[in-house]
Amino acid sequence: MKRAAEFAAAMDASGMFKNKGGFEEVRPGYLRLFRTGELERRAVALETILEACELCPRRCGVNRKAGRIGACGVGARPKIAAASIHPWEEPPLSGTRGSGTLFFSGCTLRCLFCQNYPISQLGVGRELTVEALAEEMFRLQCRGAHNLNLVTPTHQVPAFVRALCLAVPMGFRLPIVYNTSGYERVEILRLLDGIVDVYLPDIKYADPAVSLALSGRADYVEANRRALKVMAEQVGPLQLDRQGIAFRGLMVRHMVLPEGLAGTGDCLEFIRSQLGPQTWVSLLHQYFPAHKALNRPPLDRKVTEKEYSDALGILFSLGLPNGFVQEADGG
Repeated sequence: MKRAAEFAAAMDASGMFKNKGGFEEVRPGYLRLFRTGELERRAVALETILEACELCPRRCGVNRKAGRIGACGVGARPKIAAASIHPWEEPPLSGTRGSGTLFFSGCTLRCLFCQNYPISQLGVGRELTVEALAEEMFRLQCRGAHNLNLVTPTHQVPAFVRALCLAVPMGFRLPIVYNTSGYERVEILRLLDGIVDVYLPDIKYADPAVSLALSGRADYVEANRRALKVMAEQVGPLQLDRQGIAFRGLMVRHMVLPEGLAGTGDCLEFIRSQLGPQTWVSLLHQYFPAHKALNRPPLDRKVTEKEYSDALGILFSLGLPNGFVQEADGG
């Protein structure tokens, strides 16, 4: 596993990442789909789903095209809270120029401890047209972003793909990063095959009872693990270009929770056995009490240094060498 400083040390003076497999640069897959007309067909298919929405495993069936609001808290029009250059993702995503992030409003989960709850659950954000969304995407490219990072996009995929159809003729060429809670439907991921270049999903829990209590969905574990397998099949392990920037592949995030509530050992074992030991893992030590967790022990405290160290021990014992860990802060 690499910390940020170790990642920098693995690059030579010209910024070339020392990848045993050699260097490879490819163009985003959606460009081919655009040329063949397949991207337009996918956009139409996704927009049709909005008539009785089944984008996420909730399958609430709401006609969002008729102006109704889904269980996610959003209608048919795109709604974003921010479009910005983000320098604090994992190094293969942020690189030297930052990741171009679109923070989508709303969410398919209701996590008690969500650190972005004003955006995910309180509806903070602004509605815009798909044309304006395409312009925001292109603007992030013009600002030098390494990629387009879709943060919590699951419930707004139709608007994004339609905007992508409009952005490509503008000259948009950035790799697409799909930054998700991991609560996904396989059927929708199939429609994203070839559109998404880098999947960045969470694996939050191992126990359905915990996922129900903390995120409001008992089916999270089953849906999440099915989705992770499909993502791995589509893009394989993370691949880096000549500057050490991810252009394709899968990196799975797991945030350690107090008193082992996340089921870290089981989650990491799933990654090793079902996705492969070469899978990149980002083991997060950034939990802090937020939203409704402030009065819910043990969620009302940070993860201790020992709890995170124990998680590190599991990670290393399972032989998962690729990815990133964070320094413990003794909290």
